Amino acid sequence: MEWVYLILAVILETIGTTCMKMSNGFTRLFPIVGTFLAYGLCFAFLAIALKKIPVSVAYAIWGATGIIIVSVIGILVFKESVSALKILSLLFIILGVIGMNLSGVSH
Repeated sequence: MEWVYLILAVILETIGTTCMKMSNGFTRLFPIVGTFLAYGLCFAFLAIALKKIPVSVAYAIWGATGIIIVSVIGILVFKESVSALKILSLLFIILGVIGMNLSGVSH
């Protein structure tokens, strides 16, 4: 069940970050409320997940997955630039998370 909480934390973190972008520098009310609500729930679910998942593994997955999803949202929704270096860097992030999970830390 702790992995479900971690997945929910990742989803809520990406929603919060997307709302933050949509808030236009915290000048639009609905996205501001969405940012704080999503991040509040995100951290609550992350805290619950950390009861059973080692912090190094959970944070690596949470952070890296959030970076990758938000990067894809930035490219597809907000029309941010994409380059070979950006894609390669995202692949290195993925490899880092895989390395953290294979490092011998028991789940």
